[in-house]
Amino acid sequence: MTWSAAIQVAALGFIGGILSGFIGSGGAFFMTPGMMNLGIQGPVAVASNITHKFGKAMVGSKKHGEMGNVDRKLSFFMLITAFAGIRIAVVVMKLLFAETGDGHGLDKGAGANLYISLVFALILSVVALSMLSDIVKSRGSGESGPSTRIVDFLARLRLHPLIYFPVADVKVSLWVIMICGLATGYLAGTIGVGGFIGVPAMIYVFGVPAAVAAGSELYLAMYMGAFGALNYAFEGMVDIRLTLLLYAGSLLGIYIGAYGTKVVKEIVIRMVTAVIILICVLSRTIAIPIYLQQLGYVDYDPVYNGYLNSASKGLLYMAGATGGLMILYFVFKAYFQRRKIESSLSRGLGQAA
Repeated sequence: MTWSAAIQVAALGFIGGILSGFIGSGGAFFMTPGMMNLGIQGPVAVASNITHKFGKAMVGSKKHGEMGNVDRKLSFFMLITAFAGIRIAVVVMKLLFAETGDGHGLDKGAGANLYISLVFALILSVVALSMLSDIVKSRGSGESGPSTRIVDFLARLRLHPLIYFPVADVKVSLWVIMICGLATGYLAGTIGVGGFIGVPAMIYVFGVPAAVAAGSELYLAMYMGAFGALNYAFEGMVDIRLTLLLYAGSLLGIYIGAYGTKVVKEIVIRMVTAVIILICVLSRTIAIPIYLQQLGYVDYDPVYNGYLNSASKGLLYMAGATGGLMILYFVFKAYFQRRKIESSLSRGLGQAA
């Protein structure tokens, strides 16, 4: 690996860490395709990222726990089926990686790269468009909170057993939790992005506040990351160098992002999330023809793959830079406002004395 590539992977980790702490997604929606744009095979990118997810989620969940944003009981119940979802994803990935390519260059694992890209684009498009639709509707009605239609529908069904979660202050059916846990684990094992099922599920299906959903998903991600890392390591797909480089950037970024959840309005968090996801989806979609060409499904001059990869990488970095700068702006704005208020209070107390 060249120094340039190493620096880019560390930068991916830093931006992913900021997004992770702010959104509670793990940041893999940015880091996994970013590594693939650098020429790293999809399964290795997913495996190395989910290994990195363990340590980063531990730091992030600790920070959110100090803020009172972690419902450990809810996370453990989702974990019951999340492990099964991760194991299924690893088996599927292994089969796809082994059955395509001739063992030379990027063609090896092109089927897995295509699979990751298609799942990534489909699932995250649905999540982002749903979030944007909900934001528009809530602004039109004058309400800033997320939609409660699914929560209200499930509450009327009363699918027993219902379990109460004290930190989130919600009652949720065990069956609903297990289904969402399975989906979260499967996507975490497939594309490294379990948070974009886990967090929206907690908010829109369980009725959990956004900050608690972010913290609880990071706590859940800590255990999913450890289990996923072990499974992929046994298959020989974890590159520890990539994992350490991601850590180099993300452990700083995640503290900045976690602080942002306390000073930024919930609707802004959802808006930033949706916009970043859509740009990342567009980036990964542009890369899909590359894998189709490598598999022989489409025929064009391979020289164009370089242009497609550059466009995909450019969009991805634009998404990360835009999201990171927006978060940093809100965080520093809130910090300086707080310092100004504290300074005014200190002067007032001094004059009174």
